[in-house]
Amino acid sequence: MGELIRERLLDLLRPTPDDWADWKWHFRHRITSASALARIVPMEADVVRRLEAVTVKFPMSITPYYLGLVRDGDPDDPILLQSIPDVREAELADVGADDPLDEAADSPVPGLVHRYPDRALLVVTDICPLLCRHCTRKREWESGNWVRRPSEIAAAVAYIRATPAIRDVIISGGDPLTLDNGRLADILGHLRAIPHVEIIRFGTRFPVVLPQRIDAEFCRICDRYGPIWLNTHFNHPDEITPEAERAVRDLLRAGVPVNNQAVLLRGINDTVDVQKRLSHALLRIRVRPYYLYHADEVRGTEHLRTPVERGLEILAGLRGHTSGLGVPTFVIDVPGGGGKIPLQPNYVVSWNDDALLVRNYEGLTFTYRNPAGDAAREPAAPAIRPDASARLERRRQRSDAAPTPP
Repeated sequence: MGELIRERLLDLLRPTPDDWADWKWHFRHRITSASALARIVPMEADVVRRLEAVTVKFPMSITPYYLGLVRDGDPDDPILLQSIPDVREAELADVGADDPLDEAADSPVPGLVHRYPDRALLVVTDICPLLCRHCTRKREWESGNWVRRPSEIAAAVAYIRATPAIRDVIISGGDPLTLDNGRLADILGHLRAIPHVEIIRFGTRFPVVLPQRIDAEFCRICDRYGPIWLNTHFNHPDEITPEAERAVRDLLRAGVPVNNQAVLLRGINDTVDVQKRLSHALLRIRVRPYYLYHADEVRGTEHLRTPVERGLEILAGLRGHTSGLGVPTFVIDVPGGGGKIPLQPNYVVSWNDDALLVRNYEGLTFTYRNPAGDAAREPAAPAIRPDASARLERRRQRSDAAPTPP
């Protein structure tokens, strides 16, 4: 955390301790212009002018809490790069699509996306505490701030009620937790009254960018209408703070499992080291690293996208080098509504009816026998195969190099 930036932030806003603990205070005091940001984060006047021009098309919004995590004097700070406009958003605005996942085509009623047979996505608002520069629904930013009308929520609930295949509903946005607890309880109550809806999930970044929002009342509501799951969006280990850990702990105590859906972002978290530190930090606060998304083909985000190979390299660098609990599933969400496709490094060298030749995390190859076609035939005695000799030699070398106990 940058002490100078935090000091400027506090001098400008002058919050009391009660203010700082109040998520609504942070929400009201979001930084929404480059000129306001420049009073906290030092920027040249010409940079401010360029960023103000970008915000005409792609607005900005940063909570005081999240801005307070920025490191002093680091233009490549991962918090800053996710939060502030970049001139490349406008320069590359013709690259990509407004709705690359074609959500509109899978929306039987406004605000409801029904793509997978047993799941539906309920978009209740376009308002967020932080406007992430890589947002997949960046198209909504130009529409102003809106919340679904009760009649629209009712129409979505009616569709879900009339579609018995739907057993899992994800409440998303924008960020659904910008709605007050009473409104959320009302939506949850309507969904929970549908017999075939087994699971309800929230997709929210509040535990990351404004953890004060996870209050006792919200946790009680989740407990009342459970099972509720919550998917959040930590992208960098710097985001995992004592406040975020407290929010997660309260959710877990209310019976709400928390999963993480990170997005792979150029210059922010596109290294094995950062992803490993992120996974370890998540596991320490009992959040499961669930997905690592390749960034979608959204207009105004091209500068943050990496080659797909980078995600595969990161997975290869995690697998075997940390606990399997810490290895997320790497997915691409294909354009045109094709849905999520998981990708893995290729560990299979060759494959036939009798056996597979596979490569492990160290690059060593092994033969793995398929079951014999004749079940009555006695299985061959296991043998050390020649392709395992390198591994055995490596183990011997490690043993020889180990210090002798006193």
